[in-house]
Amino acid sequence: MKLNFVFLLLALIAEIIGTVGGFGSSVFFVPIGNFYFDFHSVLGLTALFHLSSNLSKIYFFKQGLDKKLILRIGVPSVIFVIIGGFLSRYISIKYLELILGVFLVLLSLLFLVKKNLVIKPRKKESIIGGSLSGLTAGLLGTGGAIRGLTMAAFNLEKSVFIATSAFIDFMVDFSRTFVYFSNGYIHVHDLKYVPFLFLIGVIGTYMGKKILVKIPQEKFKKLSLSLILLIGAITIVNLLIR
Repeated sequence: MKLNFVFLLLALIAEIIGTVGGFGSSVFFVPIGNFYFDFHSVLGLTALFHLSSNLSKIYFFKQGLDKKLILRIGVPSVIFVIIGGFLSRYISIKYLELILGVFLVLLSLLFLVKKNLVIKPRKKESIIGGSLSGLTAGLLGTGGAIRGLTMAAFNLEKSVFIATSAFIDFMVDFSRTFVYFSNGYIHVHDLKYVPFLFLIGVIGTYMGKKILVKIPQEKFKKLSLSLILLIGAITIVNLLIR
């Protein structure tokens, strides 16, 4: 059984950063995985990896779960990740990635410049954010940045942010795993990585939590938005140099 240990190391780094940023590792894991696997294989591995990753976050940050946001963001996320998963077979990924990159850059810049701008976590805003994050998760393999952007705009306490986001992400990943399996995205020859990715999910979350304890609440939102801005910029640049 031959494994690429550089890929596994990068997956661990992605998990740590995703935990500290509060939006999960897929925003980094997907572009990393694209260097080593075909896009559809990356979608399948991401869904399986995240099951362990998000269960770990739910356990380590369980005191922060917000049931109301789980319903308002989570239910539309699950519905739209299933739709996005099926559409991923038919829609050109390049244009979707460009739209996502521009969207993340503009919105994160808005909230970084307008520091006092806070969107109340009302029903309408929660449903819109959940729907968009679910759709992009199904299509592109990662919706955490949009969900993170939505929750950062709500100015949530960091344990609430991470635990609630992780629970919603788990619902999304559980749902899309079946869709990706039916699409043929989960390949037998890639399954050798799954046990290692499950372990990385636990270790990376634990290490991320240790780092997060040292980050003051007022700096957490800025850190999350800055990472989302970086993700958006990297997405755009990556498309331009392909």
